[in-house]
Amino acid sequence: MATPDFIRDLRTDIGTKLLWLPGVSAVVFDEEGRVLLGRRADTGGWSVIGGIPDPGEQPAETAVREVYEETAVRVVPEGVVLVETMPPTRYPNGDVCQFMDVTLRCRAVGGEARVNDDESLEVGWFALDALPPLDDYARNRIEKARAAGPTWFQGVAQPEPEAAG
Repeated sequence: MATPDFIRDLRTDIGTKLLWLPGVSAVVFDEEGRVLLGRRADTGGWSVIGGIPDPGEQPAETAVREVYEETAVRVVPEGVVLVETMPPTRYPNGDVCQFMDVTLRCRAVGGEARVNDDESLEVGWFALDALPPLDDYARNRIEKARAAGPTWFQGVAQPEPEAAG
């Protein structure tokens, strides 16, 4: 993910110290039930699409913007999949960030999937039974979005479904 200008400005004041940031991930499905993935330029791995909200931007707006910027696909957010604080990440330049990720399930409504910026090497639609290698972060988000259950919160016991009576 490219570093937004407001974060570069903050880094001039705080150096590489821990920076607490919001993050938004979008799990995008098309009408065939396939999921949209991008192969990241920074790691070379496949993942769901995501990014950092601009100051004052709502998470759903971030999802719509990031998906379009990275893939040229237009989406409509349908629901919150999970909210999770990620472990701190140290980048090669020494910067440390910790993200509060809000993952949204989105439905594709237009556009043709293609690399649309310099953050992705490839983008494409994948059937759920033919996913490329994914890390736990992406796989977990896809599984929870596919289940379309209640929003999942890290560290909070999830309610058991009530028995039919």
